[in-house]
Amino acid sequence: MQATVRTVAFQGIDVLPVDVQVLVAPGTIAFAVVGLADKAVGESRERVRACFRALGLALPPQRITVNLSPADLAKEGSHYDLPIALGLLAALGVLPRESVEGFVVLGELALDGSLCRVPGVLPAAIAAQAAGRGVICPAVCGGEAAWGGFDSLAETDRPPIIAAPSLLALINHLRGQQTLPAPEALMADDRATYPDLSEIKGQESAKRVLEIAAAGGHNLLMIGPPGSGKSMLAARLPGLLPPLDPEEALEASMVRSLAGDLGEGRLSRRRTFRDPHHSATLQALIGGGARPKPGEVSLAHHGVLFLDELPEFNRATLEALRQPLESGRVTVARANAHVTYPARFQLVAAMNPCRCGHLMDPTRACARGPRCGADYQAKLSGPLLDRIDLTIDVPAVAAADLALPPPAETSADIAARVAAARTVQRERLAALDAKGKLTAVEADPAAGLLADRVRNWSKPRCNADTDGALLAAIAEPDAEGRALLARAAERLGLSARAWHRTLRVARTLADLDGSDAVRRLHIAEALSYRRPQTRSMLAA
Repeated sequence: MQATVRTVAFQGIDVLPVDVQVLVAPGTIAFAVVGLADKAVGESRERVRACFRALGLALPPQRITVNLSPADLAKEGSHYDLPIALGLLAALGVLPRESVEGFVVLGELALDGSLCRVPGVLPAAIAAQAAGRGVICPAVCGGEAAWGGFDSLAETDRPPIIAAPSLLALINHLRGQQTLPAPEALMADDRATYPDLSEIKGQESAKRVLEIAAAGGHNLLMIGPPGSGKSMLAARLPGLLPPLDPEEALEASMVRSLAGDLGEGRLSRRRTFRDPHHSATLQALIGGGARPKPGEVSLAHHGVLFLDELPEFNRATLEALRQPLESGRVTVARANAHVTYPARFQLVAAMNPCRCGHLMDPTRACARGPRCGADYQAKLSGPLLDRIDLTIDVPAVAAADLALPPPAETSADIAARVAAARTVQRERLAALDAKGKLTAVEADPAAGLLADRVRNWSKPRCNADTDGALLAAIAEPDAEGRALLARAAERLGLSARAWHRTLRVARTLADLDGSDAVRRLHIAEALSYRRPQTRSMLAA
């Protein structure tokens, strides 16, 4: 007696098909799971035994062999419990074999027979429905699976999704003795408000730069003494950003699903704000580990990654940010696999000017300055700072500012200007795409469905994403602006990357001004946010 059930294995964001082949045959009584399974998969034997016992079923006194094919692909996770159980039920004749054909099955079994949440249901559902297969999953993951077909299929073309609360309910449904309701694709309640900028007194220059960062998606570094409001400013950035569009929301949710961080399976249009502590390891920030998982840079996909006390992070961890800041993705290389995660995030960082935090403060002079500041800021490499578009000083708030009434301008006022600038950028890029001026990414037939899709996640969505010929087409300054930029590049020693990032910021400034052309004043303001070398700054 033999049966086969289809499930999946995850390799980065890619979903690979796995056949669970179950054979019940005479021989020494045993329950063997083969096919390069990890400890969690091997322990499924005991969960299946206990679950069957809870349902009043007994395993036959025969040899049970479960093969996970392809056998040379590593299998990890507890989502193999349910396909193994269904395969065993089909092999024993409890379920018709055709009842589980055409489905991708995921789920963890509890000892009482109920089905528990597992990570990765959303990308598995997208891959399954694109291949014309239905999905069987726990009821708590049903809302997540219901979004799988929204990526590319019309509602009438979507294969069925079965979300069962328990193995018994699933058996009854597959045998036609019970009908489980179809899960609904639901959105999360996004009505919760962000902290408002009107709560911050003073810091008008910092608020201006925060608006520029939000309008163009630019990376931002704030330098100032303790208590100047750097963290408060960063926490209010998501409230200035426009909500995720449907495609962005689905992409960000796929990464969160793989990390088991999607909650009730409801998609949200709120932009993620991740703020890991400076003790975070390289694997926690970038991704990886013995069993590679998405890191903070991927969990912040299409959102904000805030790194407070930037120099306190491990230097190797910070240097690992350089590649994802440029490419918008992370590739974790291991001896047996290469896994890729999207990482198109907006970096916002904050730091003190020196270890004590009071460098160049006339009221609280640094005892070791300027050497203290030079040593402290030297923890940040030039290549990393070169990838930051906006760098500003955030001075301590004066007592006179604290005594003033709250500012009249709110986050909603600034968010409206940001939304208008983003709309201009989106329409401009759409027009260039219609003319064939955006580089098309060809599909890779050798790649999996989702791995191939990642290639298109790097397409530009705002000014900060543009480069090369595209940047030259949208941000060519006027004659006076180009002359100013050339003189500044020579005097300040700007790299080619700094040149291009200055143009991106100038393009955003022009969008905020409602100007089609990038003018000299936009170049001048953009240059004012480029931070010179630390030593020359301190010497000045």
